[in-house]
Amino acid sequence: MIVIVNGKQLEIDKASTAEKLINQLNYQDQRIALEVNEMIIPKSKHGEFTLNENDQIEIIKAVGGG
Repeated sequence: MIVIVNGKQLEIDKASTAEKLINQLNYQDQRIALEVNEMIIPKSKHGEFTLNENDQIEIIKAVGGG
């Protein structure tokens, strides 16, 4: 199925979870914020949150500094 991640189309497996997508994109060991269809998905829900065709996903990586 096709989802939109940070403005670009991406093909993922049907019934993928947010956690699977994060692993597919190699963000699993990084501090990120995940938004699906303008709704923030808490990290505690990534494993159970199922993605759907045409979901609009934004992944924002936290950057340290000051």
